[in-house]
Amino acid sequence: METKKEARLRRAKQTRRRIALAGASRLCVFRSNSHIYAAVHSADGGKVLVAASSTDKEIKAELGGKPGSNKAAAALVGAAVARRALAAGVTEVAFDRSGFAYHGRVKELAEAAREAGLKF
Repeated sequence: METKKEARLRRAKQTRRRIALAGASRLCVFRSNSHIYAAVHSADGGKVLVAASSTDKEIKAELGGKPGSNKAAAALVGAAVARRALAAGVTEVAFDRSGFAYHGRVKELAEAAREAGLKF
């Protein structure tokens, strides 16, 4: 019987295979119970170009002591990673939700990144 984590990783592997065939940079998202993390990986997957998370000092300050595990934190992380990616010269990415459902915090992060100017 497949555990919940194994099923998520299986879904993630399928998505990453398709993204690799397309040869695009990818916006990879990971969510834990306490925080949310996002990173833009190079097209070959060998290098992290930019990253942001709800543990960053700037984002923690914007949250004002509130938890990093809610939709507001996800929106701040999405906007921050998009700003940093645009500053690094990355305008288009493929969205890699790491097997998580496109719902809640993951969806909020994606929408905030799109509004900040990142195309995917």
